[in-house]
Amino acid sequence: MILCPCKKCGNIYWHSREVVYEHLIVDGFIRGYKKWIFHGECTSSGTSSTINPTYPDTDYHQNVRQDDMEDMLRDAFNMRSHGEQSFPPDFIISEDCNITGNVFCETGTSAPNEEPNEEAAKFYNLLNEMNEELYEGSKYSKLSFCIRLFHLKCLGGWTGNSFTMLLEFLREMFPFAKIPQSCQDMKRLIKDLGLGYDKIHSCPNDCMLYWGDQKNQQSCHVCGKSRWMNSNTEDVNTDEGGAQLRKKPVKVLRYFPLIPRLQRLFMSSKTAESMTWHNDQRTDDGLLRHPADSLAWKSFDSKFPSFASDPRNVRLGLAADGFNPFKIMSTSYSTWPVVLVPYNLPPWICMKQSSFILSMIIPGEKGPGNDIDIYLQPLIKELKQLWSGVETYDVLRKENFNLRVALLWTINDFPAYANLSGWSTKGRYACPCCAAQTCSKWLYNGKKFSYMGHRRWLDENHKFRFQRTLFDGTEEYRGAPEQTVGSEILFMLKDINFSYGKINQPPITQTRRRSRDESDDESDEEDDPNEAELWKKMSIFFELPYWEHNILRHNLDVMHIEKNVCENVIGTILNIDGKSKDNLQSRLDLVDMRIRHDLHPQVLPNGKYRLPPSIFSMSKKEKEVFCMVLKDIKVPDAYASNISRCVSFKDRRLYSLKSHDYHILMQDLLPIALRCCMSKNVTSCIIELSNIMKAICGKVLNVEELEKVQDRAALTLCNLEKIFPPSFFTIMVHLVIHLPHEAILGGPVFYRWMYPIERFLSKLKSYCRNKRYPERSIAEGYLAEECMTFCSRYLEDSETRLNRPSRNAGLNDHDLAETYLFQSYGEPIGKVEIVELDDISWIQAHRYVLFHHDSMEPLRNEYKQILRSRARSRRLQHREINKLFTESFHEWLSQTVWSGKDVNDEIKWLS
Repeated sequence: MILCPCKKCGNIYWHSREVVYEHLIVDGFIRGYKKWIFHGECTSSGTSSTINPTYPDTDYHQNVRQDDMEDMLRDAFNMRSHGEQSFPPDFIISEDCNITGNVFCETGTSAPNEEPNEEAAKFYNLLNEMNEELYEGSKYSKLSFCIRLFHLKCLGGWTGNSFTMLLEFLREMFPFAKIPQSCQDMKRLIKDLGLGYDKIHSCPNDCMLYWGDQKNQQSCHVCGKSRWMNSNTEDVNTDEGGAQLRKKPVKVLRYFPLIPRLQRLFMSSKTAESMTWHNDQRTDDGLLRHPADSLAWKSFDSKFPSFASDPRNVRLGLAADGFNPFKIMSTSYSTWPVVLVPYNLPPWICMKQSSFILSMIIPGEKGPGNDIDIYLQPLIKELKQLWSGVETYDVLRKENFNLRVALLWTINDFPAYANLSGWSTKGRYACPCCAAQTCSKWLYNGKKFSYMGHRRWLDENHKFRFQRTLFDGTEEYRGAPEQTVGSEILFMLKDINFSYGKINQPPITQTRRRSRDESDDESDEEDDPNEAELWKKMSIFFELPYWEHNILRHNLDVMHIEKNVCENVIGTILNIDGKSKDNLQSRLDLVDMRIRHDLHPQVLPNGKYRLPPSIFSMSKKEKEVFCMVLKDIKVPDAYASNISRCVSFKDRRLYSLKSHDYHILMQDLLPIALRCCMSKNVTSCIIELSNIMKAICGKVLNVEELEKVQDRAALTLCNLEKIFPPSFFTIMVHLVIHLPHEAILGGPVFYRWMYPIERFLSKLKSYCRNKRYPERSIAEGYLAEECMTFCSRYLEDSETRLNRPSRNAGLNDHDLAETYLFQSYGEPIGKVEIVELDDISWIQAHRYVLFHHDSMEPLRNEYKQILRSRARSRRLQHREINKLFTESFHEWLSQTVWSGKDVNDEIKWLS
């Protein structure tokens, strides 16, 4: 049987060759059918022809499947060829036919009569379900119905029990439909579309994995711990052969193989084109918009030109962090997922949760810590294989190619930075960028390290270098430290042996920790420590042949740095108990350092201390004004959370702020709230710090501007050293000095910070429905979500996670949208009210339009040039010119336009 291409059948009905011949003689070919793609003729690879034949108007077409289920099955199982052909609607696996080369053949041809392999059998079974109608006359198949309904389950977060109850109700209402009986039955039906995961047993002390040559070991060869739980916890399975004991492992790593997941991206016709976006459609104008624009990407390409020659080769980022799956903070449990991010994708897809690849789930109860390398072994093995290349089918080019993959960098918070890199992020040398050249000082009264010394990044003859009492009591002659490159780290650590496992690490008591700190105090004058001794381990990533050549191996997380810096600033200026860095201990440290005598504590007759007010101290009234501004401020919908709920007038403090709240405060709200509350010296420094963070977090970065931001960051941190006490400068504050340089190396920050990763981990946490087996529950939930994400690409006329409208999708009325002066518009917040503007508000609104409307840009530049030419004799500063521009631009524009200047009608009305 073949598809009939006559005018009435329209390549939909299947008939024998004789019947097709008669139809063609009587009715003729369907209009526009010149490429016989339904009968074995392939389209040229260089062009993409679209055939839109005119189908006959019959009742049959009401029952045609709308979803692209067949293409989905072919992409999932790579069942494609150049001469591919559709299957008849009543196709089933039988002895009368077989499939060879994905072309339907009758028995008796040269194709061998063999049993299909496991993958092919899955494909045929799903194909049967695809061609089985949900009920007689239905336009949906059983497979399409199950996929759509299960997709709604994942989209709405339904539980398995509630989904089973829904299926039972549907079966009761529609007994003639072929509806699965339970959620488990539906999972069994569509599970073959997923990719699965491997279970690898591990030592309870994180010493080793039971895999490879050690797969059959019964106990750990390092610590001697048994692989299995005690005998009284063993499960008993009864079958026909009698009772059989099934041992239960103590710890199980769930590993999701990477190779088939990357291959599916190229096997799917919906995603293959996006995997080369970085090469085919990216704007290359010297600005940093994508990791492909960054120096790290380009340096890697120049080092490995054979890898860069094929744009289909994949660059990955690796993220790791832990979370408590039980949502109970008092419970000590930490599960560590490892997530991979493919950077080949365009920006609007790359950092979406649907693009993330879960690599493994490291089990709790405690985090892996320094032993995370043990669990990364399967991933490193696959990355080595992918560096050499694996054969992969490209559905767009209709060819097999050698897919290669490289890991660019890791994304992690600061504690996880130490676990992945091997450098200790605590103590005297906590900065991984400065390494052994970290400038730190032990505060005897505060009992912690202070990381100052930012004058090293200033010019050699800068006056700050010689001001002793305003800084740390010393003059600074050192230059900025140079970061250790990967080849040097590998050379230092290649002959040093490191041990893994919790049992091999002796517990450190508080007494031992204190004695270690005291020993550090005594060696304050120590110069040039041996850097090799400061490393905790040689990272497993150095097993990758290219890792030592990566110029940016581990990213500093801007999210947590910004959060901690903003928390330091707010806690100190509001003098919040437990959060302020200005207290008696910090003032006593000033006495020890013999600096800032005006801030030294004064001893009262009763033996207590009085702390003189500092320049950054706020009075009670100023704190109330600060809190009132944050309490009354309004922001656009979906821009930030309701920060006003976190403001307490009674205590004059902020509480329960999240990381994104600190992000909004730091970059936008804090400069506004501080303008009328503090002295100009302090406010200008904090506003400059906010501007620096905002410049670093931009979507489009300029390398020349980032180099200027680097100088601004050094100067700002030095000014902060003159204002705040040394205890203010924690390691997180110090790391700000390295962020501009990392932005130059790695590109835009939003590809390398933890915000999207944290949200993805929150999604994984929601999969934990079975509290007894949290990792298993998360793994099964992710597999279902991964499967539905793949299937949803082929669903037509259905809302999916990939095409859901945004919260503020804009105006549906196109004519009304054109009347808006600005492109950004959204939904109103709360009740809609009509407000009449007073004269001052009208002037403010008018100026805002003039200062921000795109059509006014040439006139704004013209008037600024006029002001500069007038100010040459008086030598006005840039700030004064901007002030004159703000005050007089509207008057100049009105005079210029109505004096006869040739402008369009829109500018005339706006003037």
